[in-house]
Amino acid sequence: MSGPRTLVVRLDSAGDVLLAGPAVRAVAAGSSYTAMLCGPLGEQAARILPGVDDVLVYDAPWVGLEPAPASHRECAGLLEAVAAGRFDRALVLVSYHQSPLPAALLLKLAGVPWAAADCEDYPGSLLDLRHRRLPHRHEALAALDLARDCGFALPRGDDGALRVRTPPDTTHLTGPEPYVVLHPGAAAPARAWTAARAARAAESLSGAGYRLVVTGSRAEKDLTARVAGDHALDLGGVTADLAELAGVLAGARVVLTGNTGPAHLAAAAGTPVACLFAPVVPAERWRPYGVPHVLLGDQGARCAQTRARRCPVEGHPCLDGVSDVEVLAAVATLGGGTALGTQPARPGGSSETERGARV
Repeated sequence: MSGPRTLVVRLDSAGDVLLAGPAVRAVAAGSSYTAMLCGPLGEQAARILPGVDDVLVYDAPWVGLEPAPASHRECAGLLEAVAAGRFDRALVLVSYHQSPLPAALLLKLAGVPWAAADCEDYPGSLLDLRHRRLPHRHEALAALDLARDCGFALPRGDDGALRVRTPPDTTHLTGPEPYVVLHPGAAAPARAWTAARAARAAESLSGAGYRLVVTGSRAEKDLTARVAGDHALDLGGVTADLAELAGVLAGARVVLTGNTGPAHLAAAAGTPVACLFAPVVPAERWRPYGVPHVLLGDQGARCAQTRARRCPVEGHPCLDGVSDVEVLAAVATLGGGTALGTQPARPGGSSETERGARV
């Protein structure tokens, strides 16, 4: 295949990398070779994106909640790896509040002749295409806009939804009967229920007739055990990697989770999402993309737009104030009721509600 060798940079978390997926597929459709440069938290997500030929990993000192220290050795290793890739072009994907310029500088030092990014700051000679994102744009669409203006279009028949490579069959973990997933954890506590509230929701869902599967990482095993109790299947720490978690989410009728990576992984697997969305970041940019979904949570709460990692309001009212009635209504709307003996057809398009009110 003719076309440039292209590097797509997204240095943040797994969720951010998954949201870059449609743009990556557009790049891959117009490139002879497509690699991703991501951080350690995004590596597993990058490896399951369609269109990615290779993954480079760099723990950037300007990214993340606990950024790595700046290291000459790590930087030199990155420059060597990028130079070895002989890339013709690079796209640096960043969120609306981030700067692409540190990454762009390293790409230029590594010999990449052409780079593009959304950028509000003066880029000097670091960017060959200084792109301006449209206001209020969802992160997935903003990345696609950049790819398009760099000359990369989605292939014919690609609807631009999030997507991952076909996940493994995880029936041996979940059992064959229909189920709903509750993923109670999040890297930022402000974006999830408290453990006690999640446990009450699990009991309510189980009592309403749903077979419930609780998921989480190895570090969240205490949380998932508390939430699952004796009325749900606890898969905390059981899934081996992100691909296996994708299999569990793909098999669910509905996934109930906060604004965190598994919300986007569920969307990439094609599963409807009931999303507990704390307004610390704007829903218009980060809500589940491309699948039917319901937003739960007070989007006008006092914590709105603060980007707080921990809720600044006593009692975490924006999410813990969501009632069981709202949760059950959201799951019923997305999953077709509580009769779990049969699997309903999933609705097409996108469903969006906030606190039970149709938008």
